[in-house]
Amino acid sequence: MARIRGILDDAGVNYQTAELGKVDVGGGGTIAYIMALYGMEVIDCGVAVLNMHAPWEITSKADIYETEKGYEVFLKNIF
Repeated sequence: MARIRGILDDAGVNYQTAELGKVDVGGGGTIAYIMALYGMEVIDCGVAVLNMHAPWEITSKADIYETEKGYEVFLKNIF
């Protein structure tokens, strides 16, 4: 987590963190917990969405932009 935060900070990407679910058990609505069962270290990341899976979902254009920028610098710097 510290390495990812460093990559985002160095690139000037705005982000926020949160925890969901029990520690070392998984949480949220993705398949990350399944991968964690096989010993993979996982971090879910994505755009904040209000009313996800509802007829009207709302996201911020700024959040979408920062997420794209974050994915780009992550992929360029993680390996």
